[in-house]
Amino acid sequence: MRIVPLSEAGRLPRWQRPDILLFLAAFAMPMAFATWSALLNNFVIDAAGFTGIEIGWLHTVREIPGFLAIGVIVLIMVLREQVLGLLSLALLGVATAMTAYFPSLGGILTITLLSSIGFHYFETVNQSLQLQWIDKARAPQMLGWIVAIGSGASLLSYGVIVLAWERFDLDYASVYMASGGITAAIALFCLLAYPQFEAPDPQLKTFVLRKRYWLYYALQFMSGARRQIFVVFAAFMMVERFGFAVDEVTALFLINFVANMLLAPLMGRAVGRFGERRALTFEYLGLVCVFLAYGGIYHFGWGVGLAAALYVLDHIFFALAFALKTYFQKIADPRDIAPTAAVAFTINHIAAVFLPALLGYMWVRAPGGVFALAAGMAAFSLALALLIPRHPAPGHETILRGRRRARAA
Repeated sequence: MRIVPLSEAGRLPRWQRPDILLFLAAFAMPMAFATWSALLNNFVIDAAGFTGIEIGWLHTVREIPGFLAIGVIVLIMVLREQVLGLLSLALLGVATAMTAYFPSLGGILTITLLSSIGFHYFETVNQSLQLQWIDKARAPQMLGWIVAIGSGASLLSYGVIVLAWERFDLDYASVYMASGGITAAIALFCLLAYPQFEAPDPQLKTFVLRKRYWLYYALQFMSGARRQIFVVFAAFMMVERFGFAVDEVTALFLINFVANMLLAPLMGRAVGRFGERRALTFEYLGLVCVFLAYGGIYHFGWGVGLAAALYVLDHIFFALAFALKTYFQKIADPRDIAPTAAVAFTINHIAAVFLPALLGYMWVRAPGGVFALAAGMAAFSLALALLIPRHPAPGHETILRGRRRARAA
């Protein structure tokens, strides 16, 4: 395939430039993943009688490829990042399309593992390409638009489910097949229609673990641990405790992504104006309050309206997570982006491998305790975020490093 340096990409037709490819990928991935997520809790309960224990194991299996995302470093020795990302996206689409044809515990776990390999390897490479292809000055705004486009794709998926599920008597097989097929088709189109873009800084194809990135690694670890509790148990609570049907769960997701689609570009501007430290501080403060309120739903019997509102608010706070990407972009050696993306994805998923299964047993006995643990994690993340400088840069990765340099001077 033709190789085009990024410096010459501006000469290509507008639809064939790197930012449009990133936008297409941002649209394609949620078409499969959002549909899988929207139907998952109802599908596993209806098809295989899952309880909190089985759903915990499913998400543990789902996160194993994320823990092994470091394997991307090996794969990019023989495949270009762009090709690997699009092949992974196609795998996600195909596996999603086949999900409903394996309605048993073993079948669901197997197809989940395959789709998860596609999802996590695509996300690892996609994050790397975003930081390589987008200029630092435009990164917060561009990443905000990418989040908004992904939210729009999710909105489209959820809107179709909400409007058509009962009206046209849809089943799991047809919806999974349609959404996964669209994702695979877009991936194939991008693979064939776009040239291979060459970033100006060749990426290291070795394992990279640098001491000066320690705060980024710590924030990634806490983000992964905290997010697992939300992803696994917040939506499951809506089905198990409040009896939400497929269209009701999907309507809740729909509201989430309308909010994200409208707010993400504004959040991108806010990160660019106020900086990563303030953005992440705001996110983590909000998440502490949200998780404590989730716990209150169980201890004090607060109603379904509050639970649904918290679910939407939770998603809005999580949309600010791209500030962590721009923080790393500012402190990183440009050659470290691809290998560090793989390492960071692995770190992000360390807790994800064991936490869902472990907390599945806690959920059966004390659901409120699961959310109390999440609030504690968000509070610790807040403490870490306060160590980010107002203007991060190589050599000034944390406020502690800046103070040491000032004392030395």
